[in-house]
Amino acid sequence: MAKLAPTHQEYRRTENSVSSINYHFVFVPKRRRPILVNDVARRLQEIIFGLVTEHNWKLIALEIMPDHVHFFINAPTDEAPSQIAKWVKGRAASMLRKEFPELKKLPNLWTPTYFVATTGQVSTEVVKRYIENQRGK
Repeated sequence: MAKLAPTHQEYRRTENSVSSINYHFVFVPKRRRPILVNDVARRLQEIIFGLVTEHNWKLIALEIMPDHVHFFINAPTDEAPSQIAKWVKGRAASMLRKEFPELKKLPNLWTPTYFVATTGQVSTEVVKRYIENQRGK
């Protein structure tokens, strides 16, 4: 679907913070059914792009597979991953079920769970070594 080439990551700056918080989400339709295809997949991409713009997220990558979605964004510090998952899954479920009546056959569009992992400019191992090296200073 939409693969965005990673670019040089700039830090997100506000009056009170400087951050680089990237979240990799994976969302799965109920019963892992392969329903995210053709027009449904295209519309889901549009919905996600709208949320990215609305919330001032920076989209790093998006891949919509028939039975799951990979969504990788840079987000501000005041938005928790649980909120982001709720906004994406909630808006997508509401709009897709209205626009594609066949999706109403499922009890829910999404499973109640999701996967999320954080990333930043450097790997966990680099940060760990940096912190460990502070002891000798």
